[in-house]
Amino acid sequence: MTEQTTNILIVGVGGQGVILASELLSEAAMQAGFDVKKSEVHGMSQRGGVVSSHVRFGKKVYSPLIPAGTADVVLAFEAAEGLRWAGQVSEDGLLVVNNQRIIPTIAHTKDYDYPEDPIGEARKIVKRTLALDGLDIANRVGSPKLVNTVLLGAISGELPIPGEIWEAVIRRRVPRGTEEMNLQAFKEGADANKAEIEKQSSLKV
Repeated sequence: MTEQTTNILIVGVGGQGVILASELLSEAAMQAGFDVKKSEVHGMSQRGGVVSSHVRFGKKVYSPLIPAGTADVVLAFEAAEGLRWAGQVSEDGLLVVNNQRIIPTIAHTKDYDYPEDPIGEARKIVKRTLALDGLDIANRVGSPKLVNTVLLGAISGELPIPGEIWEAVIRRRVPRGTEEMNLQAFKEGADANKAEIEKQSSLKV
């Protein structure tokens, strides 16, 4: 077992499934034998407000809160939230962003301007930024509610958690009757991440 603590920050807006994603991740890490700590900030989750969840796991974890700028992975369910939290990614960390845009009500006032190109701006901050169309993948698999398992699949290759543990946890925790769709969504997310990595590698050659 690795001695290092793995820090995952999951962010989005209310109704996107951030909390379930953090619960699935936490249980999978526990089943893999790690000590796990989790902390959530729901905000005005029922009104589309910001929702964030810190998940930390390792041999021994003492605090549930990720120190500023040390997230190994930031998983953003919404484009502008990816930009908002990009500064929390560690130097060698990964930012995975669902390119869905959810414009908050406040954006229609003079107090807030939704960024024109949030993912492009995030790329200037985080070297390893991967953008995925999680909603499109989820819809193709069968339901927009599958975005959370799509995005978990997208970061699964970064984590020391075996595939069989992911499968067991997903089967146990998702609503009955949706197990196969969720597992397919997870696989599609992992495949999309691999394809995006290969695409970016080819552009650098």
